Amino acid sequence: MKRSSGVRLCATAAVSALSLALATGCGGEGAKDSGNGSGKDAAKPAAKALSAAELQKLIIAQGDVPGHKVGAVEGGVPDKSKVKAGDTRCEPVLRAFTGIAPGDPAAHTSRMATEEKKAPTGDATSPEGLENGKFEDALGKSMDLDVTVVTLASYDGDGAEQGLKAVSDAVKACAGGFSGEQAGEKGKFTKVAEEKSSGTGDASVAFTGTNDAGKDGTLPLHAEVVRHGSTLAVYTTINIGAMMSKKTYTVSAPVVKAQAAKLK
Repeated sequence: MKRSSGVRLCATAAVSALSLALATGCGGEGAKDSGNGSGKDAAKPAAKALSAAELQKLIIAQGDVPGHKVGAVEGGVPDKSKVKAGDTRCEPVLRAFTGIAPGDPAAHTSRMATEEKKAPTGDATSPEGLENGKFEDALGKSMDLDVTVVTLASYDGDGAEQGLKAVSDAVKACAGGFSGEQAGEKGKFTKVAEEKSSGTGDASVAFTGTNDAGKDGTLPLHAEVVRHGSTLAVYTTINIGAMMSKKTYTVSAPVVKAQAAKLK
């Protein structure tokens, strides 16, 4: 079936998970801190914030996640001052989707984990000899892989608990959707919904934001924020191939598992 240029644009823009999250018609944006998190030990007192050097030792690295390539975030994580939502209550959600930790962490660091797949053989993804629809199907299959941005952020006092609460509150407040902007580029989520979290850490909240891309249907983006003591782990996963084929995907379980193991 022939797909519209909107999906093709999203596919070719897949160089950076962050740019995809913010591109008009390919994702959404949001705004602000508010929230509440539930979990196994939500009342556990927070410890002193870890330093940037300590976080860099704890965040996932190449070799930590089976079947994934781990490295720097392509394009970098934007400064939170440049990521704004039309409704400021939604900023914690929007910022999580762009790899930004909530609140004011004492230190933070980020990595990108890209699922590795075997390259197709022959001319499976070559335009020559393929009809438009078949080429797009082949392209979609080649891009059916998870790209996950992980951000670790440390906080003093109860900052981690308050940051998680801000995200949780924003998920509820912004269920009906919201608009957002980064560096002049605008986007819109039509709805936000809480999802089942991974169950790691002391408390967590997982959620999805959905963009209505017209003829291309809905394009979902998934995120989860997990508290490990005074540290928050923010995960955002995007899968362009799954979006194109309307296949369900979630925050990458192998990435969450690997990162949680390093934070124990």
